[in-house]
Amino acid sequence: MAAFDRGQRPREIDPLQAPKGLSRGMRPRQGRDRFGRGTEFIARAMGTPWFLIGLTVFCLAWILYNTYGPNKFRFDSSLYGFTVLTLILSLQASYAAPLILLAQNRQDDRDRVQFEQDRQRAERNLADTEYLAREVVALRLLVRDMASKDFIRAELRALLEELDKRDIEQERREIEQETAER
Repeated sequence: MAAFDRGQRPREIDPLQAPKGLSRGMRPRQGRDRFGRGTEFIARAMGTPWFLIGLTVFCLAWILYNTYGPNKFRFDSSLYGFTVLTLILSLQASYAAPLILLAQNRQDDRDRVQFEQDRQRAERNLADTEYLAREVVALRLLVRDMASKDFIRAELRALLEELDKRDIEQERREIEQETAER
């Protein structure tokens, strides 16, 4: 990406410093996205009961008007099987099918992305779980090697006994020394 400084010479912009919206590939993507959202809206609208009721009312009004309306203002003859109505419904159906397919393709793309994100999340969770399991095992090993209260008490008693023996031995030596000096 190039920018211009005072001398009007292009200089490079660090891509990490440039705002995300400055990328050139974003404009067509927004247009495709808008079209895709429009197709999804139409596909969702065609799948509602209100659309079917509206289409039914439209067809009934068309047929009733062209059957019982004034001859001068009829535009689609019932003698020919309502040809214009048939053409309009065919046109609607011919556009509806690709729009529904486009909406399904977009949904498939979203599902694919969601599946990939779920897979990555599951991998991270598995890695975290394995790490935590290893940590728990390491802690168990450390706890197993750690001295218990009973072990520490026994060691302290042994040390006290040894110190008492030393003290007794020290006192005996001192007494022997005093008696030897006298």
